[in-house]
Amino acid sequence: MLDAMRELRAPCRGIVDIGENLPERELERLHAAGVRGVRINVSPVQPRAPGLAATLLPRIRRLEGRCAELGWQLDFLLPGWLTDELMEVLASLKVNFTLAHFGMFLAREGAGQAGFQHLLSILKNGNGRCWIKLTGVYRMSIAPGFADVAPMARALIEAAPDRLVWGSDYPHLSFADKVGSAELFNLLGRWAPDSATRKRILVDNPAKLYDFQE
Repeated sequence: MLDAMRELRAPCRGIVDIGENLPERELERLHAAGVRGVRINVSPVQPRAPGLAATLLPRIRRLEGRCAELGWQLDFLLPGWLTDELMEVLASLKVNFTLAHFGMFLAREGAGQAGFQHLLSILKNGNGRCWIKLTGVYRMSIAPGFADVAPMARALIEAAPDRLVWGSDYPHLSFADKVGSAELFNLLGRWAPDSATRKRILVDNPAKLYDFQE
C-alpha cells in the first residue's frame, strides 16, 4: 500500500494493520507517508464466540491512546454480533472510528434489529466520533438487488449524513463474479437521491475523516 501511495505522487491516505506496540519512529514514518488510522480486524463471518470482545479490549485501548496522539482513527471490521457486544466500548472511544459494511448487521433482520438500533443511537446521541462505511452490501445481503439494505442505508443517512462514507470494497474478493463496482455505486443514488447528500458522503465527509482538508 505504501509503495502504491508513493507511486501516485499525490496526496494519499491509508489505513494500516499494525501491532499496538510499534515503535514511535515507525508511527511517525507512517504518518508522513499518509497513514491516518489502524485497522482492528475480525472476520465478518466469525461465529459468535463468548469472550472474544474481552480479548480485543487491550488492543483497542492501547491503539486508542496511540491514535489520539497522532490524530488517527480506529478502523473496525467486525461481525455484527461483535459490533453489538462492543457498542459501549465504541461509544466511549476518544478518537474517530469507522465501522465497515454498515456494522455488518445482516440486512435480512431489518433496520429494527436491536444491534442496528444501538448503532443508530450512537450516531444520533453519541460524541460524534462514530463513522459508518456504506460498503460491502453483498456481505450482509443476498436479496435481489440488495433491496433489503435500502431501509438500513436510509436510516443511517437520516441519522448522520455528515458521518457516512461510501466505498466500492473492490476487488470484492470471492464475490467478484457476483457483483461489480458500478452496480454498487448506483445503489447510493437510490439511497440518497439528493445530490447535496451524495456530495457529503462521497467528497466532504471523507475529506474530513481522512484529513484531506487542504
